Amino acid sequence: MPLDKFGHKYFDIEFPAIKSASVYYFTTPAGLRYEVRFGRRQDNILHATIVFGVINDEFEGEEYVTTNKGEVYGVMNTIAEICRTFMSEHQKIMIYEFHAVDREDEEASRNSNARMYLYRRFLPRIFDKNWNIEIEGNFAMVKRKL
Repeated sequence: MPLDKFGHKYFDIEFPAIKSASVYYFTTPAGLRYEVRFGRRQDNILHATIVFGVINDEFEGEEYVTTNKGEVYGVMNTIAEICRTFMSEHQKIMIYEFHAVDREDEEASRNSNARMYLYRRFLPRIFDKNWNIEIEGNFAMVKRKL
């Protein structure tokens, strides 16, 4: 397994064939295949939404299921590395957003869920001091400082 700039292990990444593309993949040792997708807003192409999740057939087409099978830190380290790579190749993007979707056993609320607490830990590994991280409930908006 490769190491990121912080010395954390991440899984091998399948990069898009062309750098301007926005979909990355990786597979964990447990056989879970993840997709990480960067979507651009129609009203602002410098604003990207980051969506990721398991895409294995065993989850019956339930797109962006998240699971970890004991691999949560490796998964998050890999997603962080993918985000850093995307950012280096798309340096004009000014805003990134993350949504921490509630698990089935969590009630929808304005409070942060377990996923957002995990994201809070990893966002500083992706975004340096040149970015403002704003978190409200299960939503994070990261904006480049001007």
